[in-house]
Formats: sequence, structure tokens, C-alpha cells
Amino acid sequence: MAMQALYAHAARDLRLAETPAPSPGRGELRIALARGGICGSDLHYFNHGGFGTVRLREPMILGHEVAGHVVELGDEVTGFAVGDLVAVSPSRPCGSCGECLRGLPNHCLNMRFYGSAMPFPHIQGAFRQELVARAAQCVHADGLDPAHAAMAEPLSVALHAVRQAGTLLGQRVLVTGCGPIGVLTILAARRAGAAQIIATDITGPALDHARRAGADLALNTAQDPDALAPYTTGKGTLDVLFECSGAQPALAAGMAALRPRGTIVQLGLSGDMSLPMMMLTAKELNLRGSFRFHEEFAVAVGLMQKGLIDVAPLVTHSYPLADFAAAFAMANDKSQAMKVQLDLTAC
Repeated sequence: MAMQALYAHAARDLRLAETPAPSPGRGELRIALARGGICGSDLHYFNHGGFGTVRLREPMILGHEVAGHVVELGDEVTGFAVGDLVAVSPSRPCGSCGECLRGLPNHCLNMRFYGSAMPFPHIQGAFRQELVARAAQCVHADGLDPAHAAMAEPLSVALHAVRQAGTLLGQRVLVTGCGPIGVLTILAARRAGAAQIIATDITGPALDHARRAGADLALNTAQDPDALAPYTTGKGTLDVLFECSGAQPALAAGMAALRPRGTIVQLGLSGDMSLPMMMLTAKELNLRGSFRFHEEFAVAVGLMQKGLIDVAPLVTHSYPLADFAAAFAMANDKSQAMKVQLDLTAC
């Protein structure tokens, strides 16, 4: 028995092809996938054949933001039943390397993250009709729409970033870059108690999403490059910067607005950026990276189930898997799209 899966062969070369349908082993679930979100990394593979030094060296199934329904249980699986809706974490740390044993599974030396060309052979992704996953990767998503359950992965990225920042209660927060991760970071920061959230971007539609997510102020830095100037008085006035764009000008402007000993959390990944080191040193700023997530995945699902974070406004478009070309074209159009998903039930 075969199923359809979406492979990236090279830049601008996506192909839907048949691949064998999987069977679950011990401790695994077979899942009929329902929705899969197109992430920025998927767009990098599509547009450029990779990012930085990471390049496609063989055909690879894309996708890692997925949810679906259990159709078969492997041996020794408990706590799940056929028909259950589950959100599937793409993060599969080994549990035994040095980083895992230090309690840092998101830095696993043998990570098998869906749809990643970092190792070779590549780790095949989840834009497919069926997937076998470890039961430990799956979180019950009862009560959620599959489209929203598939947002658990990007929400987890934002939750991990908020954890990296430390306490946000009463803090004045700046979010630069209002794509899906930036907007989810606004939602997560508000839930964590931020007193004021300022968002910047270079497009109006992204800033509209930021406002709807709860940003107190949304500034278009393309129209007004000095929009953050009021926050640079003295030595700066803001407490925390979440840099979600991966753009060096956004990082520099955000740093100028931070108060002494403020905190920068860098999420955006677009290659190396230069850093105003004198400013970092003179203001004694704290610079922290934020990479992937682990235990935040179950928290993300729980927050959505309880109605504490609403991701529905972010899911702007959905296409059948067979219409992948239209889906990726829309995902590339930031004037229209926030989160584009593939309906993996429809080929």
C-alpha cells in the first residue's frame, strides 16, 4: 500500500510522489495526518534549496507542523485510541547523548527533526498522508480543530523563547518581525504577563495581525525607519527584545531601545548578522539564543485547549495537498498570508 508525500528535490522543485505506507512498531502510532503548516524553513528549502550551509543533497519530504487522527496502535502503546486527534511533535531527541543527559533535548547531538537536511541522509518530513510517530511525540488535542492543533509546533517555539527571556511580569517588550513566530510570541508574552508589547515590521498586513494578537503598538519601520526613536531616550527604556525577523537592522534598532541590562532573545534565523558589540557591552545587555523547544509542546496544546491562546486568526489559507504549488506561492506572499496549511486528507 502506498501514500502520497511531498518531496523537495531542489530549489523550486517540489514533487508529489508515492511512498510506502508505514506500519507502527513497538511504542508507535500510525496517524492519518489532517493538516500541515508551511514553515519558514520549508520556504527556505523551496526558494533556495536550503539555508546557510544546509543544502538539499537528496529528495526530502518537507513539513513538521502537523496534526492528525490515530488509525493504528503499535505494541505496548497505552493512553491512545483509534480516532484520537493528536498534535505530533517533530522533535525526536535521542535521550542518551551528552546534551540530552544535561537536560537540553532541543540540542540533542543526534536529533531527528522532521524535514531537516542538516544530517545526511536527511530526516524525512511530515507532508504526507500517513505518519508513524512515537507515542511519546504525540499529545492529545481533543477539542481542537486539526488546523489549530497543527499550530502547536510554532507556538512551542514562541513559548520556549518566552522561557529564555525569564520573567516577563510587568515588563515592556519589543517584538521585531511579525510573521507567524513573531505574532505567536506576542500571544505568549501577553500570557506571561508583559505590561506593554510593541511590535515592528515592514508590512502593514503583518502589523494588523500583531494588533489583533494584542500588541499595544504596531510600528511600520519601512514607512518610518526611526519609529523606535522615542524608546531610545536616556540609555533606552524597554526591558526585553524578541528579535523574530533575522534582519540585522531590526536587531540593531531593537538593541538601541533596550534599557541597560535588558535582554535580547534572538529567534529569527536567516544567516549570520553583525552585532553592535559596543552597545551590547556598554549597556550590559543580555543576549540569549532561542532554538526549537521540547517540553513546551504539550504546554502549547494545553494552552490552546483551555482557550488561553487563540491561534485561529493566524491560519489564513488552506490548500489540498495536490495544490502544493499554489500553497507555496501563497506562503511566499506576505501581503496576503500569515500561516498557510496543507490539507493532507485531500489529494
